[in-house]
Amino acid sequence: MKSILIVGCGDVAMRTIPLLRPNYRLYALIRDSSRAPALRAAGVTPILGDMDKRRSLQRIAGIADIVLHLAPPPNSGMHDSRTRNLLAALSISTLPKQLVYISTSGVYGDQGGAWVSETTPLAAHNPRALRRVDAEQQVRAWAADNGVRASILRVPGIYAHDRLPLDRLRAGAPAIVASEDSYSNHIHADDLARIILATLRHGLANRVYHSTDDDEMKMGDYFDAVADAFHLPRPPRLPRAQVQAQVSPMMWSFMNESRRLSNMRMKQELKVRLLYPTVSAALP
Repeated sequence: MKSILIVGCGDVAMRTIPLLRPNYRLYALIRDSSRAPALRAAGVTPILGDMDKRRSLQRIAGIADIVLHLAPPPNSGMHDSRTRNLLAALSISTLPKQLVYISTSGVYGDQGGAWVSETTPLAAHNPRALRRVDAEQQVRAWAADNGVRASILRVPGIYAHDRLPLDRLRAGAPAIVASEDSYSNHIHADDLARIILATLRHGLANRVYHSTDDDEMKMGDYFDAVADAFHLPRPPRLPRAQVQAQVSPMMWSFMNESRRLSNMRMKQELKVRLLYPTVSAALP
């Protein structure tokens, strides 16, 4: 039985674990020992280590045939030191044969609402997205140098029944008027777990895949759909400049960028059939 090391054991990883458990021996790198009992109950062997401390990662060397890297970069700087530390630790002993890195669609920056494929040049402009670009480059270079089959999943906004902007809607936070609004992209967390499984089976070496649904939706329309489903008031619509003045810089970085991700490669090469091809299919 092949072994998988999960790095970054958050919500998406926990949704992926039941899909992996029948066919793989599972390990998870954790920084907080309080997570260990829940992981053991889920059939996962926890390994203590801190991605910000390279020496603490020596235990993972040679332990897994496959690595699922879901951990985010640090919160500051222009480079992903955590990915650098992880790859260094994996290089100490027998290398894994496969690595899947969960990145973000933010690496494209603002595309003015244009359709984006996996070959579109990257245009990240904020530090958060630039750290993701750095991580992708590290993974691809390391995999090419070492003969590891690495796949990169560029993921947009993740939602699920417990990952919806209900607090934002209840607070009456504004959205952008339709004529000025940005296109956004989404994927249901359960579909993302299934995409990860499909990537393990079918993902090609040093290949990028968009992990997104079929929707062609502007952000304000997404907020409206969620509000209607939960019988909440729709958010007020304001011009872009007024919205920017009322939301956090982090939120504005999402609202300000407009692009539409193509998922054709995901469907053709990974053979993914989405459970929730649109937000409206999931909200009921």
